[in-house]
Amino acid sequence: MNLEGVFSPIPTPFKNGAVDHAGLAGNVGRWIQTRLAGLVVLGSNGEAPLLDDAEADAVIETVRAHLPRSRTLIGGVGRESTAATIAAATRAARTGVDIVLVRTPSFYKNMMTSDAFVRYYTEVADASPVPVLLYNVSLYTGVNLLPDAVERLAVHPNIVGMKESNADLVQLAETIARTADDFVVLGGSAPTFCHALCAGADGGVLAISGVVPDLCVELFDLVRAQRHAEAFALQSRLTPLGRLLGTMTGVAGLKYALDQIGYVGGPTRPPLGTVPLEAQTQIRDQLAALATLTTK
Repeated sequence: MNLEGVFSPIPTPFKNGAVDHAGLAGNVGRWIQTRLAGLVVLGSNGEAPLLDDAEADAVIETVRAHLPRSRTLIGGVGRESTAATIAAATRAARTGVDIVLVRTPSFYKNMMTSDAFVRYYTEVADASPVPVLLYNVSLYTGVNLLPDAVERLAVHPNIVGMKESNADLVQLAETIARTADDFVVLGGSAPTFCHALCAGADGGVLAISGVVPDLCVELFDLVRAQRHAEAFALQSRLTPLGRLLGTMTGVAGLKYALDQIGYVGGPTRPPLGTVPLEAQTQIRDQLAALATLTTK
């Protein structure tokens, strides 16, 4: 099981309001032709909060059926209650995920202290049949999993790492410094990916990697080879599309970009909407610019 490198948090395609399993399988078939280390299903880009449990389980089943065992499958299972998260982790493990990705619960924001997070993740990790990745995504949850909580959780034998989607490089660096070398930290912010790797991150879970996977892997390889000037030059080329598909347009932008390059993106599920026309033009322009890049 590999947790180093670039992982793509894949979207869930819909057709006529239902999950498009044929489209999903076709997408996976194309992604496995790239150098991605694995896929993340049912993350924030997978519209996980908008799927019911039966749909979520079926999505995992489809992806696992088409993803070779040599590629790591990470499945999002975070729910608001500890019991529901444990149940989702158990089902996901049975369906074939290698690792579960557990976002921070967030409805009772003022009560989500470090102590509350430590209790929650400890109980989930105690019960999960497969290893656990912590998932900090303050952009959507409005809560923050701080380094002191991560340090306490990192000693749990079934908690193997975290996805840190915040762009706060100081917090990321502190998290890395306060955890053991075998605790994996994956950056989730495309515009700061190169910086995160230089700070010691083990890889990334990047929306943009579903669109330009090999360029993202090339950036990872350049940093590992200490070819930093080339890495930062490539980062500067990737950043505009990374921002567009991140905070500016989110899931809808990612799906639109995939549609433009022959994948099945499709519509988002309401209440999410569509990409504004101006942003559509910007995405197409950035795709055209990146299409001229070659990797070495």
